[in-house]
Amino acid sequence: MVLISPEIHWNTGNIGRTCVATGSFLHLIKPLGFSLDSKKIKRAGLDYWQLVKLSVWEDFTGFQSKLAPGQDEVAIFSKTGARPFWSLPSPARQFLIFGSETRGLPENIVSRYPGTTYHIPITKDIRSLNLSTAVGIALYESLRRAHPFHAWSIG
Repeated sequence: MVLISPEIHWNTGNIGRTCVATGSFLHLIKPLGFSLDSKKIKRAGLDYWQLVKLSVWEDFTGFQSKLAPGQDEVAIFSKTGARPFWSLPSPARQFLIFGSETRGLPENIVSRYPGTTYHIPITKDIRSLNLSTAVGIALYESLRRAHPFHAWSIG
């Protein structure tokens, strides 16, 4: 899971908790709209925050240089994404990329991965879903597609 300049601590805390629940990594690309030392982010992630597999990057270029995601490993989520989220591919390694709560994704990031944009359909009654809700939908769909017969344990 990759968040570009997240602004709201409780969204990031909730997303961190979801990443722990799924065994997923969380990559945060600066600037962040909050401090990671904040009690609020830890409260949103409950007592799981210390379990988050977290990497914080100074910028997207550093993230891209170090992890080198290929075109087929990236899924960029945007309200204007070309395809619905249920058509996600299922590569062995996948980076689900989301923008900030108020600004979305910078065009220079979207343009680096042409043909990899996805959206979560919503009615015209609202502008968008909450970031942590959208991440949860996309993350669980990507896991379902990658492991369709995987039995998630309960408890």
